[in-house]
Amino acid sequence: MDNNRPMKPHLRVYAGTAGHSAWFSDDLGETWVHPNSHSGLYLEARVWALSSHPRVPESVYAGTDDGLYRWDERLARWSRLESPMRDVWAVAQHPQHAQVVLVGTRPAALYRSEDAACTWRKLEVPGLADFSEVNRGPTRVTQILFDGATVWSTVEIGGIFRSDDGGEHWQRADSGLVSADVHGIAVAKGRVLATTNRGLHASDDRGASWQFQKLDSPWQYTRAVVPSADGRRIFLCNGDGPPGSTGRLLLSRDGGRTWTPCELPGTLNSTPWCLAVDASDPQLIFMCTNLGQLYRSEDGGIEWRRLKHEFGEVRALHWRALPTDMPRGEFTITRRTVPA
Repeated sequence: MDNNRPMKPHLRVYAGTAGHSAWFSDDLGETWVHPNSHSGLYLEARVWALSSHPRVPESVYAGTDDGLYRWDERLARWSRLESPMRDVWAVAQHPQHAQVVLVGTRPAALYRSEDAACTWRKLEVPGLADFSEVNRGPTRVTQILFDGATVWSTVEIGGIFRSDDGGEHWQRADSGLVSADVHGIAVAKGRVLATTNRGLHASDDRGASWQFQKLDSPWQYTRAVVPSADGRRIFLCNGDGPPGSTGRLLLSRDGGRTWTPCELPGTLNSTPWCLAVDASDPQLIFMCTNLGQLYRSEDGGIEWRRLKHEFGEVRALHWRALPTDMPRGEFTITRRTVPA
């Protein structure tokens, strides 16, 4: 036995659902466990966003309809964090400073913590509306993305906002969008890509202007846009609406200028919705549809396998590598196995 051989990290996958709380998998999505209400998060929670930081392996943040929660791997328990936020739709941590956390809510607002979610400050975002005349309802922050000193925030029925100082000050950055109903954003190969209910947009000038990019697809509706962890590819969720009845997962190797469909086994039950990547293994990617189908690729998105488990609805996917020697608590579960 080679005692000097580094220990292989433990991989854990997390799924946030719309009404069935958060689920965990320790075998790459083959089986899932559902911590029950004694673990701190009520069973019918809507989990909109998940975030973790490699420098704080014991913690995962979850944005829910009941505020911001934090999972402690050592205690195997969720804790509701005191904050001014209620319906949390987006969570992001600074890549270099794990204690800096940005949160987006519904109605749309941005909050910042500089002490690992102990205290919060609401940020001034000129032009950010909390109510939309388009749908006569509240707007919501759908994504927060760190890109060096730049931070991006997308708002459903509210446009795009950019910060050039790490998230302290903000300005509108959505001139040229066909629709302000923005779902996601990505930066790859010097370009910025944004998804909306009416299609994909691209910017080559850091969001000063946007151009609609028509897809060679039966539908223009787009959701998540996510670069692979090594930056070699970009994945785009495309379908026939929310939740939709079918769709495509598209792949680009040239910064989103051209796209080809991934070959997904089986028949999709709704629009592809979320993707999860992690730098610890750029080849491992997870994808889900709006209505809960799960897919996994272990070769960087070339070949995909449909997993057995099917959730009701999924709103967030996340995975990460945990240190093998990190203590992990045991938690009681509601259901351990998956349907055949």
